Amino acid sequence: MEPVAVGLVGAGPWAEMAHAPMLARGPHTRLAGVWARRPEWAARLGAPVFIRIEELFDACEAVAFCVPPAVQAELGIRAARAGKALLLEKPLADSVENARRLADAIAEAGVASQMVLTMRYAKQTRAFLARCAEIGAFGGHAANISSVLLGDHPFATPWRLARGALLDVGPHVIDLLDAALGRVTGVRAHGNPLGWTGLLLEHEGGAASEVSLCMAATGDLPPATIAVYGRSGNAVLPAFDDDPLDNVAAEFAGTVRDGGGHPLDAAHGLRLQRIIAEAEAQLTP
Repeated sequence: MEPVAVGLVGAGPWAEMAHAPMLARGPHTRLAGVWARRPEWAARLGAPVFIRIEELFDACEAVAFCVPPAVQAELGIRAARAGKALLLEKPLADSVENARRLADAIAEAGVASQMVLTMRYAKQTRAFLARCAEIGAFGGHAANISSVLLGDHPFATPWRLARGALLDVGPHVIDLLDAALGRVTGVRAHGNPLGWTGLLLEHEGGAASEVSLCMAATGDLPPATIAVYGRSGNAVLPAFDDDPLDNVAAEFAGTVRDGGGHPLDAAHGLRLQRIIAEAEAQLTP
């Protein structure tokens, strides 16, 4: 089967490190071209550079996004209306309203969508979630502590500096606990989005979990952790260095060929956005 021709929107550090190599190396996808607001950055990615985004749409079957959340919401609607399947970064947008507009545009156009919630594609995560389903899970906790917002870190981008850990790494952590313990039905939050953020999540079925997030810590920092406890055992997601991006590309190609149906679609991204917004409203600005 011919690889899916995917156009890439965005040419920043994560596009260069992850998206462009993932799409270009195949065998399930090929990088059909790149569009970015700074064409000189796009030229670094080793693919045809398009000056007009409509020209990129004409050259591909699907579009992958690696841009700030507000830009993804704006340009994703244009891609959906052009009939293209969408590979979307987290968070889906910069606000619930823009996430809803994007999810609605995708549904109205009838195009496929899939979120790059990277950890969900790793074999270790899938083994962890399978274990969670076996133990009668009733609670868990997670922590993600880093120094991304400090100094000259390549991911200290304007939207992260403005909104902090909850909008950036929050989708990953909330999504994993949602998958492990049941759909999140309520959230209580405290702290500061640019300092320390704590969440208490309530899950469908009565489980509860706690989350600690920070992107402004210094020193020798621990790895991210997630653990779940149940009536017949526990499950801990081990640290791993495997690259799950090949699975992202393979599954996205399948999603495109099937016309949709991936569980991590834009509707799922919208639900995560609503949980995050509810938490953000409780934090000290």
